[in-house]
Amino acid sequence: MNAMRQSAPPAAASPWSAVVAVAVGAFALVTSEFLPVGLLPHIAHDLAITEGEAGLLVTMPAVVAAFAALGTSTLFGHADRRHVLMALLGVLGLSNAMVALSTHVALLLTARALIGAAIGSFWSIGVSMGQRLRPGADGVRAASIILSGVSIGTVAGVPAGAVLGHLLGWRWAFGACAVMAAGVFVILAAWLPPVPPDGDRSAKELMAMLRLRPLRRGLLLTLTMFVAQFGTYTYIAPFLNRVAHVPSSEVGGVLLAYGVASFAGTLLGGWLGSRHLRFSVTLTGLVIGGSVLSLAWLGHSTVAAVACVVLWGLGFGMLPITTQTLVFDAAPSRMDNVGSLFVCTAQVAIACGSFAGGLVVDHVGLTESLMLGGALSCISALFVTFSKATREAVPARA
Repeated sequence: MNAMRQSAPPAAASPWSAVVAVAVGAFALVTSEFLPVGLLPHIAHDLAITEGEAGLLVTMPAVVAAFAALGTSTLFGHADRRHVLMALLGVLGLSNAMVALSTHVALLLTARALIGAAIGSFWSIGVSMGQRLRPGADGVRAASIILSGVSIGTVAGVPAGAVLGHLLGWRWAFGACAVMAAGVFVILAAWLPPVPPDGDRSAKELMAMLRLRPLRRGLLLTLTMFVAQFGTYTYIAPFLNRVAHVPSSEVGGVLLAYGVASFAGTLLGGWLGSRHLRFSVTLTGLVIGGSVLSLAWLGHSTVAAVACVVLWGLGFGMLPITTQTLVFDAAPSRMDNVGSLFVCTAQVAIACGSFAGGLVVDHVGLTESLMLGGALSCISALFVTFSKATREAVPARA
């Protein structure tokens, strides 16, 4: 199934069930990675730390994931992707169980670092699986299905975790994720066919690819957009609690609405990105930035805040598929390598965004954090539109 290898193309595409299997894995990963977002006030109260410090539960796995994304290239360069993905789901289950049983902050962060290792390695391989399992015209559609796991994680996983944490305690939410990871392991074993690697995955080869100017431009845009997103999204629950006056018992419902909109955004981003790539990237940045800035200005009204959050969810759903398509266009024959660089960039951005956002939240305020993130997203979008160099790097693809 290494469709993107020019040296040894496969005879036929894999069945769609294989694509769905990877999407289910993505759902488990995303739910585990961002579960603290909906539980941040509960975790901070239980551990007697600030909400900005609790945000390290998002920062820590992102830092480790960035290194793991690059390390996957050398550690598992010649391994069957099916076996690697299954092993990573086992690690995910173990780390979630550790979080559920942790009684000390240091052990909790260690367990979250282990989650980060699974996340980075999984996405380093997973982001290219759509194009490899369904080569040709079906590639973008398959990628959007896999990335729909991200949206479904926000539709169902993160809100369900927030509700479960409110009813039974945040540890039970992580325990449920451990059980879910075991179930996904079984699905991957049953549905995913053998997937050999697609060529040289050495660190030297990865660095050589950075000489491609369109790839560098795409990774830079990915970095700024993800920083803007996660510098604000990580602290959405405290904002809804304290500024928008949404009770803790109803935060899960708001996050559910965000997730539903995110799912629609993934489908929209996949459709639009395959036809008008530069416009889709610009639109993504403007929707995220505009909705976040609107939330900062209108967030004291509960109704207005919920409306802004829903629009924000639409933009978030578009973000992974449009930026992924952008960077894959720079080197379409080396999907695994590009996937590693894309995941590393995105995870660095998540770490930087959540950490910087935590500093702003603790020392300036929640509203100011939204304003900074929204402005950065809009600036990134306008850069795509008006920069000549970026227009050359990002094809219109009409």
